[in-house]
Amino acid sequence: MSRELIALSAREAVRRLKSGEITAVELVEAALARLDEVEPQVNAVPTICAERALAQARIAEPDTLLAGLPVVIKDLHEVGGVRTTYGSPIFQDLVPAQSDRSVARIERNGGVILGKSNTPEFGAGANTFNEVFGATRNPWNTSKSCAGSSGGSAVALATGTAWLADGSDLGGSLRNPAAFTGIVGLRPSPGRVPTDKEGNRFQTLSVRGPMARDVRDCALMLDAMCGFEPRDPLSFDAPVTPFATAVETPPKLTRVAWTKDLGGITPVDPEVALICERAARAFEDLGVEVIEASPDFAAAVDTFTVLRAELFAANMAPLLEQHRDLLKPEVVWNIEKGLGLDAGAIGAAERARGKMHASLLDLFDEVDLLLCPAAICPAFAVEQRYLEELNGHRFATYIDWVAIASAISMTGAPALSLPAGLTEAGLPVGLQIVGRPRGEAALLAAAAMLEDRIGRLIDGPLDPRPPRPSR
Repeated sequence: MSRELIALSAREAVRRLKSGEITAVELVEAALARLDEVEPQVNAVPTICAERALAQARIAEPDTLLAGLPVVIKDLHEVGGVRTTYGSPIFQDLVPAQSDRSVARIERNGGVILGKSNTPEFGAGANTFNEVFGATRNPWNTSKSCAGSSGGSAVALATGTAWLADGSDLGGSLRNPAAFTGIVGLRPSPGRVPTDKEGNRFQTLSVRGPMARDVRDCALMLDAMCGFEPRDPLSFDAPVTPFATAVETPPKLTRVAWTKDLGGITPVDPEVALICERAARAFEDLGVEVIEASPDFAAAVDTFTVLRAELFAANMAPLLEQHRDLLKPEVVWNIEKGLGLDAGAIGAAERARGKMHASLLDLFDEVDLLLCPAAICPAFAVEQRYLEELNGHRFATYIDWVAIASAISMTGAPALSLPAGLTEAGLPVGLQIVGRPRGEAALLAAAAMLEDRIGRLIDGPLDPRPPRPSR
C-alpha cells in the first residue's frame, strides 16, 4: 500500500484525499517509510519533521487546494518549529518560531510540511552540498551531483519521498536540478510567487517556484504558491483560472524558436544538445513550426556576474563582516565582488539587462516559445564543486557554467525545465522552455502538450542506483 501511495501523482493523491479514499495521515506515513528506505543513499531531506507532519495531517481540511498532501520545503525557507539552516554553519541551530509567508501560504492551501530539503549554503552554487548536512546524491547514479540549489527537493521528488516540493531560482536553481534528476521545475515571473524579501524587497533576480514529477502536478503546486502578498511589493493576484485548469487547455502555438546555446554564449555538451533538439523538434509532430533563432544575449555572462554580486552584497554583507570564517569561499568571493562594484559598473549591467529583455520580447513577436537546454551537461561527479571545463572551455567562476539558465533569469520571463531524454550513460537531460513574461499558463499548457508527446522519464518512484561499473 505504501508503494502504491508514493507512486500516485500529486493530483491523483489530492483527488483521493478529497473523496475520502485515503487520508493525509496515510500519505505522511507512506512518505516517512520511503524516507527510511532512500535517505541513507541520497541525503535529500536531512531534516524530517515527522511529529509535526502527522499532527498537521490529522487536522488537514479536505476542501483545501492540496487537501493534506505532504510537501517538502527547501532549507532556505523557514518552517515554524523546524530546524532551518540555510545550509550554513552560521544558522545550523536555528529553529524559527513561525513559518515564512510563502510556506504559510502553502500550509493554508492544505500542504502538510514533511521536511526540509538540502541546499548549498545560502543557495549559492549549482551543486547541493554544505558543511551542515553534506552532499545530496543523484538517484540516477549516486556518484553524481543533483545540481543545485534546489537539489534536495528535486531528489525527493525523483525518489518518491515527496509528491510536490518548493524551490527557488536565481541563476537556474530550480531548472538545473530538474534537468539533472528528470523532474519538472518552473521558474515563474518575478512576483508570481510572493517571497519574504525583508531587506531587498524590490530585487527581481531570485524567485520561488514549484517542482514536481510532471507538468500538471507542477501547475497544481504553482496554484498553492501564487497570489498577492502585501509585504512583497512585486507580488500580484493569482489568475482567475487556476493553473491546474489552464494546463489542460491546448495552447495555440504557431512557431517556436530553438537554440542550442542562446546564440553562442556558452559551450554545450554535444549529446545534451542533440537530446534537447530532438525533444524541441517534437513540436513539429504537433503541427508547430520550429525555427533556429536566439535573442541577443552576448553580454549575459558579464552582466549576470555583476548583478548577482550586487545582490549578494546587498543581502549578505553583514554576514561577511560577522562570520567570514564560516562562509564557503564562493560566497565570500561573491559578496566581496559586489562590495567592490561602483555605480558605473552596476548601471552598465542594468542597461545591458534591459537590452536582453527587449531582444527576447522582439523574438516573441515572431515565436510563441524559446527552447534551449536547461543545463549544458549531464550530471557530473558529486565531489566536484562546480563544472570547471566543457568542450575545452574553462569557466572563469563557479557560476559561469549556468549561463544558459541565468541569462533567462535576467529577462524576468518564466522558464520550465522539462525532462527531454537520457544520455547513453543513463543520465537525465532537461529541455528549457521559456514563455512570455507572466505567461505561466500558456507555458505550462505547451509543456504539458510536449510532455504528452515525448513521455516522462520517471513513471514511478526511482530507487537510487549505485554507480555503474567502469568498462
